[in-house]
Amino acid sequence: MNSFANVPFDQITVGQSLTVSRTISRTDIDSLALVSGDIDEVSLEQDFGPDCYTPSIESVAAEAFFSYLLNRRLPGPGTTILAHDFTFNGRIVMGDKLSATITVREKQQEGNVLFFDCRCVNPTGEVIASGTATVVAPTERINYTDIATPEVIFRRTDVFARLIKTCEGMPPVVCAVVHPCDQDSLLGPLEAAKRNLITPVLVGPEAKIREAALAAGVDISPFRIVDTEHSHAAADKAVAMARAGEVDALMKGSLHTDELMAAVVPSATGLRTKRRISHVFVMDVPSYPRVLLVADAAINIAPGLKEKVDIVQNAIDLAQVLGINEPKVAILSAVETVNPDIPSTLEAACLCKMADRKQITGGILDGPLAFDNAVNEQAARIKKIESPVAGKADILIVPDLESGNMLAKQLQYLAGADAAGIVLGTRVPIVLTSRADSVRTRLASIAVMALMAHAKRRAAPGQNL
Repeated sequence: MNSFANVPFDQITVGQSLTVSRTISRTDIDSLALVSGDIDEVSLEQDFGPDCYTPSIESVAAEAFFSYLLNRRLPGPGTTILAHDFTFNGRIVMGDKLSATITVREKQQEGNVLFFDCRCVNPTGEVIASGTATVVAPTERINYTDIATPEVIFRRTDVFARLIKTCEGMPPVVCAVVHPCDQDSLLGPLEAAKRNLITPVLVGPEAKIREAALAAGVDISPFRIVDTEHSHAAADKAVAMARAGEVDALMKGSLHTDELMAAVVPSATGLRTKRRISHVFVMDVPSYPRVLLVADAAINIAPGLKEKVDIVQNAIDLAQVLGINEPKVAILSAVETVNPDIPSTLEAACLCKMADRKQITGGILDGPLAFDNAVNEQAARIKKIESPVAGKADILIVPDLESGNMLAKQLQYLAGADAAGIVLGTRVPIVLTSRADSVRTRLASIAVMALMAHAKRRAAPGQNL
């Protein structure tokens, strides 16, 4: 909450000034980009460096800063800005602390007009904006109290829309939908079929599948139904179809995850490969500028170093399939230094050295890193962490399932993130949906699965994906 009180015209003197400082955040930059119209990637990321922004953004920033001082501080509430004339120089860099000063240059009794000199400087004292402003000042005292400052969260990139669009033009993937016996588990794959992402094969009790379709008001006549007695049989049959090459992927329907995975895991009859089976959340976080992969938050409860090697490699392989050629991998812990009393920091250090020795390939690893300095460059700078990964992670490797599950759900329910999910380290990709998933989230998971299935088709013999 904020409170503002104005300064009436007759209490203002020539030479009176006010200076306010503000550290420029990512949200500030995104807000200014939206107002200025510089919302394309070229304006935000190129030409001026990764954290430097175009002149149009800078001009809006300075105008907004001066407007805030005049309208909220001096004279404050009740002020009318008549005119301004500003000159803009220099560059705004995220994390800079800008200082803006307004000084009363002249008073005009007629009309209660004030003329201000305005100046804004960066931390080095360089003037990035200067000029004049003319205002009509209020004549009576006005107080604004308990003004709530809204928290603004921008979706900086629609990851899921891009994933779905990437699949355009690709042939549909034949996908076994396991036990789709309720409305939620039917609508996602049928919508994906409309978009030509998959050709669904509905595996489960036929009567229940048709009953669910009737209740949902959807037509399933174009699709093959493989009748089974119950959910366990549906899981076994779908896995057998994948082993035989009849389907390219599996998608969980209305059965429990452990029922499906019980059929997937056995070495003799399941879908194991040489790799450890692991799960990756593909997350679209509104406040983060890139896709964020989190592993493993669903399958491996307390993985050791050996298991984490495969978890990392699976996530790197997926990131490359999604178009991230050399993903930056942050190995998370509670701290960013190696501490013998915290096993996850030791494992992080070992994983990084294994990457140096090419035992893990395709990504840039660093760790241990705490969550803040893995995803926030300013936090990394404050802690003096010099790393190509810190603040720019594409992949977060969590210490265990508990921490990963909590992290993923916090991003979903507190940060507004959407999360698609996929199981890797198996002969075919597997989508594990949740009853809480929206159709959009299910489509995104299917798009990830389709991209991985196509990548497996193109893989060289013996190459694990």
